[in-house]
Amino acid sequence: MPNNLSKETSPYLLQHKDNPVEWYSWNDESLKKAKDENKPIFLSVGYSSCHWCHVMAHESFENDDVAKIMNENFVNIKVDREERPDLDDIYQKICQMSTGQGGWPLSVFLTPEQKPFYVGTYFPVLDSYGRPGFGSLCRQLAQAWNEKPKDVGTSAEQFMSNLTKLEKVSDGGEIEKSILDEAAVNLLQVADTNYGGFGQAPKFPNAANLSFMFRYSKLSGITKFQEFALMTLKKMAKGGIFDQIGGGFHRYSTDARWLVPHFEKMLYDNALLPPVYAEAYQITKDPFYLDVVTKTLDYIMREMTSASGLFYSAQDADTNGEEGQTFVWKKREIENILGDDSEIFCIYYDVTDGGNFEGNTILANNINISSLSFKFNKTEDEITKLLKRSSKKLLDVRSNRDQPGTDDKIITSWNSMMISAFAKGYRISGNEKYLNVAVNAAKYFSEQFSKHGFIHRTFKNDTPKLNGYLDDYSYLVNSLIDVFEITSDAYFLDIAQKITHYMIEHFWNETEKSFYFTADTHESLIVRPKNYYDLSVPSGNSVAANALLKLHHLVNDEEFLKISKQILELNGTSAAENPFAFGYLLNVMNLYLKHPTEITIINSENSEIVNSLYKKFIPEGIIIQIKDEENLKLLSKYPFFEGKEFSDKTSVTICKNFTCSLPLSELSKIEENL
Repeated sequence: MPNNLSKETSPYLLQHKDNPVEWYSWNDESLKKAKDENKPIFLSVGYSSCHWCHVMAHESFENDDVAKIMNENFVNIKVDREERPDLDDIYQKICQMSTGQGGWPLSVFLTPEQKPFYVGTYFPVLDSYGRPGFGSLCRQLAQAWNEKPKDVGTSAEQFMSNLTKLEKVSDGGEIEKSILDEAAVNLLQVADTNYGGFGQAPKFPNAANLSFMFRYSKLSGITKFQEFALMTLKKMAKGGIFDQIGGGFHRYSTDARWLVPHFEKMLYDNALLPPVYAEAYQITKDPFYLDVVTKTLDYIMREMTSASGLFYSAQDADTNGEEGQTFVWKKREIENILGDDSEIFCIYYDVTDGGNFEGNTILANNINISSLSFKFNKTEDEITKLLKRSSKKLLDVRSNRDQPGTDDKIITSWNSMMISAFAKGYRISGNEKYLNVAVNAAKYFSEQFSKHGFIHRTFKNDTPKLNGYLDDYSYLVNSLIDVFEITSDAYFLDIAQKITHYMIEHFWNETEKSFYFTADTHESLIVRPKNYYDLSVPSGNSVAANALLKLHHLVNDEEFLKISKQILELNGTSAAENPFAFGYLLNVMNLYLKHPTEITIINSENSEIVNSLYKKFIPEGIIIQIKDEENLKLLSKYPFFEGKEFSDKTSVTICKNFTCSLPLSELSKIEENL
């Protein structure tokens, strides 16, 4: 018989509705039950595509004996970390503090007042891996709760004391170029100069850190930073972490060479990586990087987009309980599908009889097309076409295999990142379909804000759920600015301002000069969390600083500039010392120090000028194209557009450091002024 989770919409929670564990979601009812019955809470946090979450569920939560112990002694609460990042943030910090590492599944034992007294991640069902078996652990903690309540209370208070200290941030200082200098040097010290990326295995993509290296290289004139970022992007895109035939990036690489991925695909990785590959294309004009962007965006459109044009959250690593089953190949299978084309394809993608992953092959590329062209006496164009048609054939076959599960909930912040990625993809490719996707999704979330007066965290079948967090607000404002820059539709700029004012009113902490993660209308938790680190996704504070800085230049609201500056000042010292955790913030600091270059394109009919600007690497640029006179009239109330006149031919005005050029109509003059 299904438990209480059968009423939920989260795919992760629904995966556990038939467990013998009497699961509850985190709500007033379950929290009251713990207090009324004076029972400790077992809190289990995970997400739908998490491999070890599935393992622990299968071993322990589907085990009748273990479930019996859990049901008798605890109020068991299951949380989807993507729905409740606030809870995840609080208890992950406790786990990292206590054990030296965090991760999922997160397993926390709490008092009825939600204070933790024991914490860990994955526990095997029996004692192994040097960890206690989950069943015996539950017994021991239940016994301690009943027989040694004072010890449990002391442990909980110790955790709370440490957590309170952790939430405080040291004062920063002035925003200076020296912060970027120190950060760049420190970042290069953890760089893997052989295979790219930072540190050793497992390796994560870290898009913001690579973007920072591009910016710092431009700022300093030192090319090695740019060269390292380009090398990393190329190694990743040629490795198994990138889906060579289907597009899109897997979560991380289990080895230093980017070959063997953890096969889940997260929306946020595939939103954060296209913009940095787009920057690589702007810098080098190498179509290799453009191809990675379009393949990734096409994958999102094909497999991760709902009927209403919004984006799903994740795809599992496992198919039928086996990691990577959908994505790997046997050489014989490829030969049967491709026939005469298979030899070249197999050499290019390193397909061998023995394989490179448990007897199968993960497609990866370590050979140049020019080498194959010489070896097989074909032109490079012929080789490229062969690889393209072969990839399509294999993708068609792969699409008919069993597929990994998809988490189809819509998360506002992750969707907002994806909107920005599609906007960037349109800029460098000129492909209207990418712009249409971005505009459609931007309109959806804008209308939802107008309808409800606030932002929701998630949507399922058009039904909103849970109040939004700082990330949802800041990322959405950021994406609306990105869409506004291309469309110059005043609607998006107006909504962006309204959302920003709401965010400041309900999230800003004037005393500590930073944003809380939760609004002042949010339920009261053991602490009101704050987040400053740019890790798997940039922090809401960093993204808010970026959005506020850009908005200030568009609408000249001094409050926006003041708040952005205060966030940068607060975190500057930390960013210099630990740049790996502040990649996005460093990019915002670069924008602040260089001052945005304001570029207005009046009358966009000369596509050569528009495309030239879009394909140029101007990370500090705010580029707005005005299509017609009516459009300019609507925007003239904003200082950015004041005094500008529409003309019958394309002209570009460039403003920097409070000085503007005359309208320029020749590409050479535009280049000079940039």
